[in-house]
Amino acid sequence: MTTQSLVSVHDAARWFDVSSPWLDRVINRKPRVMLRAVDGVSFDIAKGETLALVGESGCGKSTVARLLVGLYGLTRGAIHFDGQSLADASGPQRQAMRKRIQMIFQDPYASLNPRWRVGRIIAEPLLTHTQLTLDEQRAKVEQLLRQVGLDPSDQNRYPHQFSGGQRQRISIARALALGPEFLVCDEPTSALDVSVQAQVLNLMKDLQRDLGLTYLFISHNLAVVHHVADRVGVMYLGRIVEIAERDDLFNRPLHPYTRMLLGAIPDLTGSGKARTPVGGEVPNPLNPPSGCTFHPRCPLANDRCRSEAPATMAVGTARVACHAVQEGRSV
Repeated sequence: MTTQSLVSVHDAARWFDVSSPWLDRVINRKPRVMLRAVDGVSFDIAKGETLALVGESGCGKSTVARLLVGLYGLTRGAIHFDGQSLADASGPQRQAMRKRIQMIFQDPYASLNPRWRVGRIIAEPLLTHTQLTLDEQRAKVEQLLRQVGLDPSDQNRYPHQFSGGQRQRISIARALALGPEFLVCDEPTSALDVSVQAQVLNLMKDLQRDLGLTYLFISHNLAVVHHVADRVGVMYLGRIVEIAERDDLFNRPLHPYTRMLLGAIPDLTGSGKARTPVGGEVPNPLNPPSGCTFHPRCPLANDRCRSEAPATMAVGTARVACHAVQEGRSV
């Protein structure tokens, strides 16, 4: 893995207008309401690296994924891919970047067209973005199927004839069709059985090694993250509260929320470690708490936490946004 950044995200935000219709607001004098799904996220991903984003449902992980592949536009901030701004890219530059950035979706049952045969599904990017002949496309599809552990004859079957794990392999083959460098993986194994998850994760690690891929891996499963990630970012209510090397984060978590997430992992080693449930509930994102948004659930919260949002600071190789860490207050 090199230290050169392939992806750079700076102060990225995506807000959604969830206000009542215009006429209703005028008649009933209702204010405009904005949902801040992502609000000031910054990180870099080096070439060949896997950065995982974790957090509870609704924290903004999937919105970050869609920002990176261009499915959503930025409200503010900047995203650069290999030095090129996604927002400022011209038409031809966007077309070129689409070949280099691909996405694997969460549910293989929903992301594949049930009316198409597998060969057509995988060949669709080739038909849209390349000048390959039909014979060349067919040969490429067969190569991709072998690459993901399926048989070339599978191209003549329909998605419903495959298991969940096989469907996700088909999704991976489609994502690899154009030879991308960066894959955004939005919980790619959460819809699969545990035994199948391991097979798909090992396939993705093998492909990363063989093809030099870079991953953004979205997940809420910390065991999966520990298996695949080089670095981990922890999100809470649209912001990254801690980002660190994987082993540092799992062994020496800094932010109280990270400690809470890790404490909720069941012990499967027989060591007798008690499971600590995550306390409290995620606040309403339409009306987030003042100051540090985690303070209603935090055992270390004080008056400063309730009134002042913490800035992100460096602690060794990690970065964390927490007044308690900054002031040296321990758990």
